[in-house]
Amino acid sequence: MAATRSNADPGLFGPDSVTWQAHGDPMMWIAGIRALYLQALHPRAVRGVTQNSDFRRDAWGRLMRTAGFVGTTTYGTTEAAEQAGARVRKIHTMLGATDPGTGERYGVDEPALLMWVHCAEIGSYLHVLRRSGYPLTDTHADRYLAEHRHSARLVGLDPEAVPADRSALAAYFDRVRPELAAGAEAHEVDDFLRNPPVPPLLVPARALLWRRVAHLAYDSLPPYAHELYGRPAPPPATVTRRLRATGTLLRAIPARLRWQLPPKHILGAMARLGPAARPAPYKLGR
Repeated sequence: MAATRSNADPGLFGPDSVTWQAHGDPMMWIAGIRALYLQALHPRAVRGVTQNSDFRRDAWGRLMRTAGFVGTTTYGTTEAAEQAGARVRKIHTMLGATDPGTGERYGVDEPALLMWVHCAEIGSYLHVLRRSGYPLTDTHADRYLAEHRHSARLVGLDPEAVPADRSALAAYFDRVRPELAAGAEAHEVDDFLRNPPVPPLLVPARALLWRRVAHLAYDSLPPYAHELYGRPAPPPATVTRRLRATGTLLRAIPARLRWQLPPKHILGAMARLGPAARPAPYKLGR
């Protein structure tokens, strides 16, 4: 097997990390939608989105910018990842939100809000990948969470304060649970994710594909999220079966074909580091 190019910059994580292998999986897209659903249940956090952007008009751009950030920090050079983090931190310092009940004005870069967004995102990635059949053991899962102290630092968090294993992440969600609620902003996100605006020619595709993806992402949320949103989900065993079936279907699409979709970070990393840097589940056992 060809070796990676030793003089090339492997980036923040590198080809030997769990993150490098896991983020090449196509179920990351469903996991990302789950993260949006979960993030919207923190009233202070979701106001930072709804009061600072017209996400209904630029939802696809926002989704691609998030995918671009994840792709850059995972597969890009160290410099590119640091620059992406600096841009995010700069934007956050300029944005604030107002609590409609109290009139309190607060910054979107409050550590508690950044922590929620980070944990909901990384926790969703991990949950969907494992539940859909991606071969992450408990040890791999803990390594994955520890690795993402890197991404937490990039958005302005103290890495030492970020949950670095499954037990710490579960304890965090238990602590923050009383703060969660499905307010008007959360239902606005829910309505959008179920029925996003698309050009007329894409309406059939929205009905056929997107709604199934959004429903599956919603169904994979924890039970308390279903209770807050007020919409039931199928039994957990049914959801797991559907996630596994979807994962099997998407993973059957050749990786080289999937990776041609923008923003093509994996192909860029392989060009920089050599073909041995190709992410693959079997490399987790090394």
